Amino acid sequence: MIAGVSTACLFPRPLEESLYDLAVNGVSCVEMFVNTHSELKLGFAHGAANLLKRFDVKCCSVHPFTCEMEQMMFFSDYERRVNDMLEYYKYYFRLMNIVGADVFVFHGAKSVKSKEVYCERFSKLYRLGKEFGITVAIENVSRCQSASSAYIRDLEKMLGNEFAFVLDTKQAIRAGEDPFRFLDAAGSKTVHVHISDSGQLGDCLLIGKGNFRFRQFFDKLNTLNPDCSVVLELYRSGFGGISDLITSYNIIRNMIEPYGREQKQ
Repeated sequence: MIAGVSTACLFPRPLEESLYDLAVNGVSCVEMFVNTHSELKLGFAHGAANLLKRFDVKCCSVHPFTCEMEQMMFFSDYERRVNDMLEYYKYYFRLMNIVGADVFVFHGAKSVKSKEVYCERFSKLYRLGKEFGITVAIENVSRCQSASSAYIRDLEKMLGNEFAFVLDTKQAIRAGEDPFRFLDAAGSKTVHVHISDSGQLGDCLLIGKGNFRFRQFFDKLNTLNPDCSVVLELYRSGFGGISDLITSYNIIRNMIEPYGREQKQ
């Protein structure tokens, strides 16, 4: 496993400034949350790649700003939209190839006619990602179909080798689910985690501010997929400054260190 921090934590700070702030403070792995179209341009992508190389930082994943459009563009009755969105998502995959990211985060449908339609549309994006060497992974989001661990279990069975999963612990709790149930549902196809603490004070807390069962969680995750990336993702209102992020990041690093994977990639 490898620990990291999402640039989403520092929103609305510009992406390149967020990357710099995390890198200069010793974060060795990041998720890039792309906020707008101009951040997909080649010049921006190469600038981000140079910054990452300068500080020896790995980018493990990319989160798209178009996630709220995925319902309309991938799962409506107007199928031409699907092809157009597939073409647009090539911009993300090109960026990912430049910065070295492997996992693309997909929110998916808020509603869909059937699981068969969901699988048919998602498979097109998954296959396109593979053409670029990218793994497109469905994230559990409380406002989407993926909020249900039972739904994820069904998708895993139906999609087979064309399925990968991003577990967001706070979104699971927000949906009334136990995050461990998603690990059971997705199994070894869990490739990426958005992690935070949770407890009486909320579902998206700094590490150590709640009572999430981290040791049991990492034990199980390591058994399922020891190559999984585990990224701290907090809302900006949930911490005081970047030092809080770094403290939580270091706690995560220390917790997963016994599992033996080298943090620097």
